[in-house]
Amino acid sequence: MSKLNKSGETAVQASMLPVYIVSLATFIIIFQGFMVAPLLPMLSEQFGTTVRHVSFIEPAYLLGYGLFTLVYASLSDRFGRFRVIVFSLFMFCLFTLSTAFVNGVNQMIFLRLLTGIGAAGVAPTTISWIGDSYPYEKRGHALGIFFGAMAGGTAFGATTGALITSLIGWQWLFAEVAAIGLAILVLILMQQKNIFGKTKAAVKKRDNTILSIQSILSTGRAKRTYLYVMFNGMFHSGIFAWLGYFFYKNYGLNEFQIGLALLGYGIPGLLLGPLLGRLADRYGRNKIIPVGLALSGITVLLLSQNFSLAASHVLVALLSLGFDLSHPLFAAIVTTFSSKKGIATGLFAFSLFTGYGLGSLVLSLIVNIGLDSAFQLFGASILIAAVCSIFVFRNEK
Repeated sequence: MSKLNKSGETAVQASMLPVYIVSLATFIIIFQGFMVAPLLPMLSEQFGTTVRHVSFIEPAYLLGYGLFTLVYASLSDRFGRFRVIVFSLFMFCLFTLSTAFVNGVNQMIFLRLLTGIGAAGVAPTTISWIGDSYPYEKRGHALGIFFGAMAGGTAFGATTGALITSLIGWQWLFAEVAAIGLAILVLILMQQKNIFGKTKAAVKKRDNTILSIQSILSTGRAKRTYLYVMFNGMFHSGIFAWLGYFFYKNYGLNEFQIGLALLGYGIPGLLLGPLLGRLADRYGRNKIIPVGLALSGITVLLLSQNFSLAASHVLVALLSLGFDLSHPLFAAIVTTFSSKKGIATGLFAFSLFTGYGLGSLVLSLIVNIGLDSAFQLFGASILIAAVCSIFVFRNEK
């Protein structure tokens, strides 16, 4: 069922079932990462502080995640994808459970930082494993499944998190997520041979990570791609982190209703992720990336106009579709930068999640100009980036 690729790693043949299994870990991590968005108004009341103060639990988690992806990337190249995924998922479960016992917002911010650091190895290592296991012409399909899991985690994290909180409280929400993460960890351990192959990954010689990064970033193509990954991550994270408050302020929704409103963010990727990946494989990333970026910018500019609640629901779904038409395509491009896929995809995850953290942080810092004005600033910026991307990615066919 498996074969040895050039780097000595065990590669799984083209069945997509292993991708679905490994992507479950990313699903629950992203689920936990975004389930707090609808809870900001409630948490601010419970902790007796402002929504703006509570909102820093998002950048704390995402920045911790982004900054440590490169550490895990190097480790996965040296010690194998399986070991890093298992370790990182275990740390995620441990710190997520610990968050259920905090009694103040500053404690939550700190534990969210630790959770992000612990969880940072799963997503980039999974992308590296996909790069090891699937040829480039099938990689879009596999990455579509992976990013569909990310999108589904975002959507159901917001909705299910709000529902569970309304029924049994946010503490039990964190405890249940930790339990689900542990169940996924057990499943991956049981399926180790089927997913990662029977041959253990060879321990490689100690590489200089800094030199490897410098080598990858020595090309303009890599620099431009990682810059777009970070900027697009900033845009989507900043907007999503404040969508819950957007629906609370403009439409008076409660936590559960906000969760339902955010359900649309992630549904397109969950349902259409593999299809969108195959379209990119067939028609070229140079055509689809500008469309995804432009769609994201237009939807946010329209959201800032405060149309009806139904219209805002549709716009949230279209915003998610814009993400699905851009980020999986960036990931496929990144896997071609180096034979050391762990470092290349680690840089991708570093750029993405650092962008996530910076985006939510920047919007939290500028929100005093007005939420609608902040949305308009973000929307105009990504539209400019969409126009530039026509030229930046013109050769990505």
